[in-house]
Amino acid sequence: MAFRKKAVKILKHRPDILIIPECEHPDKLKFPLHVPQPSDVLWFGANKNKGLGIFSYSDYKLKLLDEYNPKFKLVVPLCIYSDSARLTLYAIWANNPDDRDGRYITQIWKAINHYDCLLSDGSVILAGDFNSNTIWDRPRREGNHSTVVTFLEEKGIRSAYHYHFKQEHGKEQHPTLYMYRQKEKSYHIDYCFVSGNLLAKLQSVKIGNFSTWKKLSDHVPVIVDIDLM
Repeated sequence: MAFRKKAVKILKHRPDILIIPECEHPDKLKFPLHVPQPSDVLWFGANKNKGLGIFSYSDYKLKLLDEYNPKFKLVVPLCIYSDSARLTLYAIWANNPDDRDGRYITQIWKAINHYDCLLSDGSVILAGDFNSNTIWDRPRREGNHSTVVTFLEEKGIRSAYHYHFKQEHGKEQHPTLYMYRQKEKSYHIDYCFVSGNLLAKLQSVKIGNFSTWKKLSDHVPVIVDIDLM
């Protein structure tokens, strides 16, 4: 929320592409003059105070893919491109209260099945707030967190965090959410999944710490550095 008041903090990390769930509509994003302006912006949502924003702070351009199915609302397939690279990015905020079958991980499960054929096409990233973790699996539900992870792994797509830190899903040492901004109520629910060719170029993965970010958000950033040159 209120990204315009917080942008300066995350921009110190010099992101090329930034995915911001719970982001206000660009019409409301009046950044102070000293804050760098994005070179390209896309936004999705029904509530202008709280949608999904994707920002470029580089020469990468953002384009919504023709295959986008609004049924999956905030699982958004994009083409990220420059003169030197081209990627498919699924920007995610798993939150669809209109879906009676499940508003969180079920959204992602349905979306990756719908976009199945695109997931094996070149360089692919799925990143954002998944609102899920293996610890909350309901074994009889089709499309729990573990089945999403397995589905993506079969496509050669893995979580950059789990790959880099050699972690198991459900046993993460670094939380990304501190519910109600309380350190004892911490969970790992934000992810960046990348295809195998990008994993080979992975430089670093960083998770923000609680003390640095607690005044700004109940989430901390997931920062993934991939060398595309």
